[in-house]
Amino acid sequence: MSNGQNRNDILPGASVKIVLKADQRSGKLTAGVVKDILTKSSFHPHGIKVRLTDGQVGRVKEINN
Repeated sequence: MSNGQNRNDILPGASVKIVLKADQRSGKLTAGVVKDILTKSSFHPHGIKVRLTDGQVGRVKEINN
């Protein structure tokens, strides 16, 4: 299981857990499937930002293989 900081580890269709902007303080994770990768850089210390298939946007905290 990867930590979601490297863009190369995340592919559209991957099952991930993200933290939504509203949940950053609590750290509550939301599970979903990646639709789009929004972060352009290859690395981000807080996690790569993605859009899930249901439209929610957040930073990847876990990648489920």
